[in-house]
Amino acid sequence: MQILSSTAAHGSAKKLYPYQLCAIETLFEKMQAGTDQLRLLFQLPTGGGKTVIFSEIADRFIKQYGKKVIVLTHRQELCKQTSLAMKNAGVFNKVVDSKVKRIAKKDYYHCYVAMVETLKHRIDDGLINTDGVGLVIVDEAHHNSFHKLLKKFPAARIIGVTATPFSADATLPMKSFYSELVLGEQINSLIGQGFLAKPKSFAYEVELNTLNRGIHGDFTVSSSDELYSSKVMLDLLVHAYREHGLGKKTLIFNNGIFTSRKVLEVFQQAGYPIRHLDNQTENAERIEILKWFKKTKGAILTSVSILTTGFDEPSVQSVILNRATTSLTLYHQMIGRGARRLPGKKTFTIIDLGNNAERFGEWDAPVDWQHVFENPEIYHQILAKANDDIHQMPAEMRNRFPNSTGIAFDVLAAYQTAMDKGEKAKTVLRDSIRQHAIMCADNADTVSSALELAAELDKEIDWRIKQYAKCLGSVTKNYIKWLGSDYRSRLHGLIEKVMSRRAAMRAAV
Repeated sequence: MQILSSTAAHGSAKKLYPYQLCAIETLFEKMQAGTDQLRLLFQLPTGGGKTVIFSEIADRFIKQYGKKVIVLTHRQELCKQTSLAMKNAGVFNKVVDSKVKRIAKKDYYHCYVAMVETLKHRIDDGLINTDGVGLVIVDEAHHNSFHKLLKKFPAARIIGVTATPFSADATLPMKSFYSELVLGEQINSLIGQGFLAKPKSFAYEVELNTLNRGIHGDFTVSSSDELYSSKVMLDLLVHAYREHGLGKKTLIFNNGIFTSRKVLEVFQQAGYPIRHLDNQTENAERIEILKWFKKTKGAILTSVSILTTGFDEPSVQSVILNRATTSLTLYHQMIGRGARRLPGKKTFTIIDLGNNAERFGEWDAPVDWQHVFENPEIYHQILAKANDDIHQMPAEMRNRFPNSTGIAFDVLAAYQTAMDKGEKAKTVLRDSIRQHAIMCADNADTVSSALELAAELDKEIDWRIKQYAKCLGSVTKNYIKWLGSDYRSRLHGLIEKVMSRRAAMRAAV
């Protein structure tokens, strides 16, 4: 792992890896060759050291052009963290927060770090002069909150930085705000070179048909809380932790505060060292919790909307996605929290309880970001299809069973219940077949019409068999095929018995 040095302001030496130095040289060359209105977007995976890279860019720019640099963030916490990181890299800067009312044209600072909303208000009020700003660096550039503010810097070069050059809003593609994408190293390359830890992934397929999507496209907190705070899902979480994360320093990501607090309660009852953190946690308590997490071996931190960006704790050994998301960016950010490499840490664990890898692909799989950047509409269609594939019976199929009130069958929950009762796994399929037989019998007058309805359930049966097989663990394709054949055979036999019994009862009356 070769480290190269670069001399920063005031003689401070910054340590740069070859891929970081390559990215810096590429970006600076393009900036030198371009116009003042140049807009570049730089992609680098979480954990790749983007702050180190744009700190060096800022330092070189200030020295060469003598103009001011502004770094934009979307959260107050990121302002302070970015400012400190840049100072440590030798770039003196000033945070523009609520206490700073004005930046004079002759202000001696050459670099400022600001939250987008605060800076916007100061500029709109005429309290900040943007004439001397030559470079604007946008951290977490995939957020749409930055775009209007960039218009305030018509004479400045713009460099956006993100791990995922893809806007969640299909109407605001990133290519409409940035003229060119500059690619950094891919995740698998950084792993291969020893810069990121290698993931060991464990996925549990979860029935998500009770989740609802909100106006912004992701799953709602209320429907997520209802699913993930249920006993079945909490039991699965504890089981997954014991199987794959026991004793490891672990982050658990949730969609709702209610779920996270239930996770806290269940893990505390089990005797595991755990704390809870969310965006409503007081700052002093948050600092205390993070210190506890850092120094405590095998500590568990369950959280909501607080540790996905700006949090850097390399000792994290396991990441649990105790939620489902439709956001590619969030998926990468959550997992990236565990990918930091340490001398004694070459791997980390991913536990997926939201079918997220099925939706987006494995975290370390290569992604053609250039194609995504140039053709975002195609990727939106791919994600939309993946999200639509969340299992639920199609409306036209549901309409074939108007007399049935209950059509859902949670294979995961049934399997967990069977195991808790000490029953054999095959009771799950027995109960599933029984439900399907009753559905067909309730909506048909004859055996033949009931069997025709059974044929309508083919895709539903395949889905249940697939889930059941995953509950069992490692099974062969031939065994899965046999399960499907046996299921249908037993279903047909039970339908005939149910219909014959009902016919006999009617005749007796």
